[in-house]
Amino acid sequence: MKSLELRREELLSRKAQLTTRMAQISDELETHEAKDWAEMATEREGDEVLQDLGDAARNELRMIEAALARMDDGEYGSCVTCGEPIAEERLDLLPATPFCRDHAAKH
Repeated sequence: MKSLELRREELLSRKAQLTTRMAQISDELETHEAKDWAEMATEREGDEVLQDLGDAARNELRMIEAALARMDDGEYGSCVTCGEPIAEERLDLLPATPFCRDHAAKH
């Protein structure tokens, strides 16, 4: 069983990775050097992919922030729906999850 502090460190490390990734995505979206229509179309497709990656990173960051808040409140590791403990194996795979297996399927 991982300690709460180890889980906190893992979440903070992932948060730092996501923050760096989001900065890289933002930088990439701001730099365009396309000269013709074909290049601009290719860049636009790439931008859509980057925006989707940025959205996914923002969503994961929100989940991490919520998990850290639950840690501070002493509620981490318990399902926010039923209050039952979340399985250790589930927390190993999804450390920011707010739901037990049964309630995750409903959300």
